[in-house]
Amino acid sequence: MKIHPTALVHPKAELADDVSVGPYAVVEEGVVVGAGTKIGSHVYLAKGTVIGEDCKIFHGAVLGMPPQDLKFTGGDTSLRIGDRTVIREYATIHRGSHAKGETVVGSDCFIMAYAHIAHDCFLEDHVILTNMVQLAGHVTVERYAYLGGMVPVHQFVRIGQHCMVGGGYRVPKDVP
Repeated sequence: MKIHPTALVHPKAELADDVSVGPYAVVEEGVVVGAGTKIGSHVYLAKGTVIGEDCKIFHGAVLGMPPQDLKFTGGDTSLRIGDRTVIREYATIHRGSHAKGETVVGSDCFIMAYAHIAHDCFLEDHVILTNMVQLAGHVTVERYAYLGGMVPVHQFVRIGQHCMVGGGYRVPKDVP
């Protein structure tokens, strides 16, 4: 394990032997990180976050913070990220709320800079969110969907498999 001396890793975090953690990163208690994953500088991994193998998390990403949901009263909710997923600079992904309990990002996904994935979202495998895509709570994005830059998606919307949403379009209802 390669942990930069300025990183803060809680002793009860579970990191595979070959995980690397960059400068000033924070890994809270109860976080689980799979083999081969690289955590960049200034990344924050909050309690309840489980990350698969061979993921790459870039500078300033914040994963697993409590949901921005006024009904949330605390509790053990989670964020689960599959294998080989790439999360770029300053992306934010919140853990689930008490309604569902879990936010999921599948395997082989690519989450670009400044994207936001809110509480209780479910992204299947091979999803691409380009820069500044904003997913509200309870959104489902099916496999191989591609969302262009600066796309806001309303809560409870479903984006179908292989869909391509052009940059800047607002998505207020399901896209089959």
